Amino acid sequence: MLIAATIAILVVMILAIIRGVTGPTLYDRILAVNMFGTKTVLLISLLGFVMGRPEFLDIAIVYALINFISVIAVLRFSDSSEFRHHPAEKEPAEKDS
Repeated sequence: MLIAATIAILVVMILAIIRGVTGPTLYDRILAVNMFGTKTVLLISLLGFVMGRPEFLDIAIVYALINFISVIAVLRFSDSSEFRHHPAEKEPAEKDS
């Protein structure tokens, strides 16, 4: 049962990596990285339970905090105008006089 849960988490992590690489927008990629971090916390917790190492939960909590802070930082950074890329906006065509 626990092996199936571990495999399921690893499959979802692989899908998150695929979404992070192929995401059409920046926010899809950020969400995929956040999901990957969350699944990593779950995986660390599950492995700590399986191996009988409760100190893995401390590591998982620290990783969750780092993941949360880094996603907030990236979102704040991506809010700046230099970081954004608007493919829908095009340069206005020059008018012939």
